Amino acid sequence: MAASAKATIIGISGCSSSGKTTLSRLLRDILPDTFILHEDDFYKPEEQLPLKNGLRDWDCVEALDVEAMLRTLDYIHEHGALPPDLDSKEDQNEIGDSDVPSSLIEELRNKVLQILTEGDEVGKVKSIAIIDGFLLYGNNMKEVRAKLDIRLLLRVGYEKTRRRRERRSGYVTLEGFWEDPPGYVDKIVWPNYVHDHSFLFKGGDVEAEPDHKSLEDLGIQAQPRLDGSMADNLRWAVDVIMGKLDLHTG
Repeated sequence: MAASAKATIIGISGCSSSGKTTLSRLLRDILPDTFILHEDDFYKPEEQLPLKNGLRDWDCVEALDVEAMLRTLDYIHEHGALPPDLDSKEDQNEIGDSDVPSSLIEELRNKVLQILTEGDEVGKVKSIAIIDGFLLYGNNMKEVRAKLDIRLLLRVGYEKTRRRRERRSGYVTLEGFWEDPPGYVDKIVWPNYVHDHSFLFKGGDVEAEPDHKSLEDLGIQAQPRLDGSMADNLRWAVDVIMGKLDLHTG
């Protein structure tokens, strides 16, 4: 991140239904001057999405307007805010209850404030932008990855992914509303996640131990435990962010 940047951009990535948006919204409640950008807001029109196994593939790089994402990330670094013409469809989607007690949110909010107070940084912190997305760190997203100042990876197994995704009623899109056809996780979501992220895990097994050397080389911090609770993930994320946050306005 350039010293002149007016925002710190935090990436939160992981498989569909890993809790990215929930975690992002919880962090927005805890961290100062924080706003959220959703990768899902950069989907191309549905008719332009590629077909895989006879189905529209929403979970691949070809479904995304990557150039628009790059321009938006540059704008955020330069201005410390979202572009005024960005219209978020993702904010209209349901995410369900986080099961995180309000007492923990207050505890972590106070922890952040204490760190800032001790460093005499209250009111001096750069804006914080969180971008959540299913595909931020793959080798087909190197340009996007390079623009993220802090990179968090959520880890979730197949069974939890399938249960969560199948409980969702659907997604608001540019054209209206999308509902997953039967078998969408097995045909599209999970295979694509494995394809794009196996290089970050030992033996290419995305449910196994992360390849810490690969993560370190790319500056990615991985959730410590597969299928960890949202409360545990929130504590971990706050610790990582506050340890890496560039507090000065520059």
